[in-house]
Amino acid sequence: MRTARRGFTLIELLVVIAIIAVLIALLLPAVQAAREAARRAQCTNQLKQLALAVMNYESANGVFPAQSMTLNTGDLSGQKTGLGISWIPPLLQFTEQQPIYNALNFNVDVVVTASQGQANSTVASMSLALLTCPSDNMQPQKLRAIPNTTLFFGNTNYVGNYGGPGPLNPLSGTIIPNRNLTMSTGVTPAVPVSFGPITIASITDGTSNTGLISERLIGSASNPALTRSDPEYLRGQWHSPVPAPYGSSAATVNSYVSACNTIAPSTQNRQGNQAGEMWIGAYPLWLVYNSYNHFGPPNQIACTNDATQSWNGTTETSLYEVGPLGSAPPNSRHSGGVNEAFADGSVHFMKSSVNPQTWWGLGTRNGGEVVSSDAF
Repeated sequence: MRTARRGFTLIELLVVIAIIAVLIALLLPAVQAAREAARRAQCTNQLKQLALAVMNYESANGVFPAQSMTLNTGDLSGQKTGLGISWIPPLLQFTEQQPIYNALNFNVDVVVTASQGQANSTVASMSLALLTCPSDNMQPQKLRAIPNTTLFFGNTNYVGNYGGPGPLNPLSGTIIPNRNLTMSTGVTPAVPVSFGPITIASITDGTSNTGLISERLIGSASNPALTRSDPEYLRGQWHSPVPAPYGSSAATVNSYVSACNTIAPSTQNRQGNQAGEMWIGAYPLWLVYNSYNHFGPPNQIACTNDATQSWNGTTETSLYEVGPLGSAPPNSRHSGGVNEAFADGSVHFMKSSVNPQTWWGLGTRNGGEVVSSDAF
C-alpha cells in the first residue's frame, strides 16, 4: 500500500519566508547598532590616548601644544609659503609613535607649494590609525596632494579646541595658536586676544569643565559641490547670512547660529574638502583643518562669518575656510552627538541638543561660567 508524502504548500512556504524576513529586519538594526557601539568605543579610546598624550606633553614642557607652530617669518595671510606644524606631531612621542616622531623635521614648515621641496613628505602622507575614527566611512581620503610627489597628506578625525564663540571670546580654548606675525596684530579694531601657549594654571574654569579635543568628519575629495540636503553635508562649510562681529551680544551670536543652522536645503557649500585635510600641518586662521570651536552645537554645519573685523587684513568673507570668528563645530556619525575629551583627560559624549550656553562655557578656559556636571 502506497502512502502519500505530504510536502509544504506554497502558502506555508511564503509564511516561513515572511517570518524569516521579519526576524532579519529585527536583527539587522541590532547588529548595526552593536557594530557602531564598537566603533564609537574605539573612537573614545583614541580620544583618550590623545588627551593623555597632551597631559604628558604638558608635564614635559609646562604648556599644552600650540594649534600651529609656524617658522615662517613673513605674514602668512599675504606671503604664505607653508603651514606650521600642527598640535598633533609633538604628541606622537607619547602615543607609541616614536619612530614617526623621530622621522619628522620640526625645523621646517609643512610643504604646500611646489617650490618648497619634499620635506617631511613621507611622514606627512601616513594614515595613522590613532587619528582615524572608524565610524567615519570616508576615511582615508586623498584631499590634498603633497607637492613634488605622488603622495597625499594623511587625514585626521580629531580636532583641538580653539575656544568659545569667536565674536564673544576668540582664542579662548586650550589648543590655540601661539603669538606670531600672522596673529600678532589681532582683530581690527584691536581686541584683547590671549594667545598660547596655554598652561594648566591658565584654565581657571577647571580642567574638568573645559574641552580639549573632539571629532570631525573629514572632507570629501575633489571639493564637491554640496547642498544642505546632501547626505554628506556635514563635511562642507557654508556662509552664514547673518554676521556676528567681535563684541556681539549673546542674542546676536544666537541669531548667527540659528541662521547658520537653517540655511536653505538647496544652498551650495563654499568649501568641501578641507575638514581634516592633514594631521601634520595647521594655519592659525583656518579652523576646519584640525581645530573646532564651541560656537554652533555639535553636528551643526560649519559657517564662515561675514564680520567687519579682519586678521591682518584677511576678512572671513575673503576666506572659504572658517576663521576665528566663524563656527566650526565638531561632528560625527555617532547617533545624537560627538565624543569630546576634556582638559583633565576624561572623555564625554556631548549631545547635539546640548544647551548653547553650556556648550559655549565648556569651550572657554577662563570665561568664569558655572557649568554643572549634569548639564552635558
